[in-house]
Amino acid sequence: MIDRISSVQGVGASVRRPAAADAAQQSFRTQLLARQQESQSIAFSKHARQRAEQRGIQVDDELMDQLSDTVEKAQAKGATNILAFDTTRAFIINVPNGRVITAMSPEEMKENIFTNIDGAVIL
Repeated sequence: MIDRISSVQGVGASVRRPAAADAAQQSFRTQLLARQQESQSIAFSKHARQRAEQRGIQVDDELMDQLSDTVEKAQAKGATNILAFDTTRAFIINVPNGRVITAMSPEEMKENIFTNIDGAVIL
């Protein structure tokens, strides 16, 4: 009986369902993104990644380079929490940890007051 169950499990384990394949692909994508961010001087928190996706903010290599440069400049000035923005997006960044805390689109920037920051940088 045990041998029979093992052989059935072995067959089932080699067959992947589309949902399982999607989950594995998403997991791989998440791990790859995390490794890329580790190699850079800045990373997005889980919250910031979710907000960027929800708000249609594309996070590409050019943006990551801009944010990395921004963090380096802010560190040199002694800033701890900054607002980095342009006309299409804004990011709150914790400078000592090199971590983007949240991302906002122009709609979220309107009529908002940004508190607990000690610097602002135009991208």
